[in-house]
Amino acid sequence: YTPSWMKVLDFEEDPRTQGARGHRRSVSRGSYQLQAQMNRAVYDERPPGSLVPTSVAEASRAMAGDTTLSENYAFAGMHHIFDQHVDSAVPRLQFANDDKHLLACCSLDGTLSIMTLSPAPPKVKVTLKGHGGPVTDFAWSLSNDIIVSTSLDGMLRIWNTEDGRCIREVRDPESSELLCCTFQPMNNNLTVVRGSVITKVGNSKHHLQVVNISTGKKVKGGSSKLTGRVLSLSFDAPGRILWAGDDRGSIFSFLFDMATGKLTKAKRLVVSEGSSICSISARSWISREARDPSLLVNACVNKLLLYRVVDNEGTLQLKRSFPIQHGSQHVHSIFCPLMSFRQGACVVTGSEDTCVYFFDVERNTKAIVNKLQGHGGPVLDVSFNCDESMLASADSTGMVIIWRREQK
Repeated sequence: YTPSWMKVLDFEEDPRTQGARGHRRSVSRGSYQLQAQMNRAVYDERPPGSLVPTSVAEASRAMAGDTTLSENYAFAGMHHIFDQHVDSAVPRLQFANDDKHLLACCSLDGTLSIMTLSPAPPKVKVTLKGHGGPVTDFAWSLSNDIIVSTSLDGMLRIWNTEDGRCIREVRDPESSELLCCTFQPMNNNLTVVRGSVITKVGNSKHHLQVVNISTGKKVKGGSSKLTGRVLSLSFDAPGRILWAGDDRGSIFSFLFDMATGKLTKAKRLVVSEGSSICSISARSWISREARDPSLLVNACVNKLLLYRVVDNEGTLQLKRSFPIQHGSQHVHSIFCPLMSFRQGACVVTGSEDTCVYFFDVERNTKAIVNKLQGHGGPVLDVSFNCDESMLASADSTGMVIIWRREQK
C-alpha cells in the first residue's frame, strides 16, 4: 500500500504543467530570466516603489470589490486563545493546506498540537508527543494527512494527523540538532532538513539534507554544507529552486533536480554579516496580472525585506524593506494568500514588540495597513487560513491567538 502523499511525481506529468487538452508543456530553464526581464520592463514604466497589482489590474479589483487594503484586513478581534503550550515558546504555526479550520503549532516543550476551529468551540484535536527535545519546525503534506517535524533531539518524525501516531522516526546519523524542514512541493515523499553538529568550539558542521520519508534514508547527492546554522528553508512553487538562510546572514539558492533529488549550490547573498536569516517565504505571483517571483525575508536587522527573484538560479535583488522590531528572536512572516484579489499587495509579520504588522508592499509611505495587539511576548510566527477569514499568531510565551476578520 502506497499512500497518495508518497507518490513520486514527474514535474512534466503534473496537471499544472499541462495544456487544456492534457498535452505536456515543458518549462524552460530560462523562463525565470525571461520573466524577470519582462517584469523589469513593466516595473521601469511605473512610479518608484510601485509593485503590484499593475495599473490595469481590473480583473483582481473586480473580484475584490471597491475596497482598500485597510478595509480588507480589518479584524473584529480575538476569536480564540490557545494556551496549552504556556511558558514554552511556540516558534512555528501553520494552517493546513486549503483548510479554513485546521491548524497546527510546535513548541519548545517538545510537543506539537493540531487544533480545529470548527465546530465550535475551538479545541486541541490531538497532541503529538515523542520528541526528546524542543520542536523547532514542522510542515504539512499537501493532503494534510502527514506532518513532519524537527527537533533539537536530532530526530525527524513523521506523524499521522488523524490519530497523532508517529509513523516513522529518522535520526540524524551524526546526532545533529535539526532546526528546520520543508516538503518538496511537487513530491511530498522528499523532505529537506537541516542539521548542525558542534564538533568543537568555533568549528561547526552545517548540513542541508534531502531525506526520503518513505524509506528514512538520505537522497544521494541531496546534501550540501553551508557556512552557518541553517534556520530557514523555502522552495519556489515548481520546486526547482530552494533557498536556505543561515545564522551568519547569508541566503543560499540551490537548484533541485526533480528526477534525482540532487542539490546544486547556485548563488549566495549576504544580507547582513552575522545576522540570522530566520524566515524565508517564496511567492511566484503577487497579482494575477503580473508574475513577479519574490522572496520575503526576516533577518534580525529590524527590517522586513522583500526581494525579487531575477533569474532561474535564484539570484535576489532587494525591492523593499519595512521597519519592524527584530534583533534576536526567530520571527517569521508570510504573504497573504489572497493577495492576487486585492487592490494592493499585503504581507504580514510578527515582531519583537509583541505586535502583528500588515504592510502594503505597494505604498511608498505609511505602508502599515494594520497592527494587531494582544500578545504578551515577541510574536514569532503568523499564518492565514486559505480564505483569509482567520489569522493565527504565536509568541514566545506559548500563546496562540486566532484573529477573526471583519465580515463585510
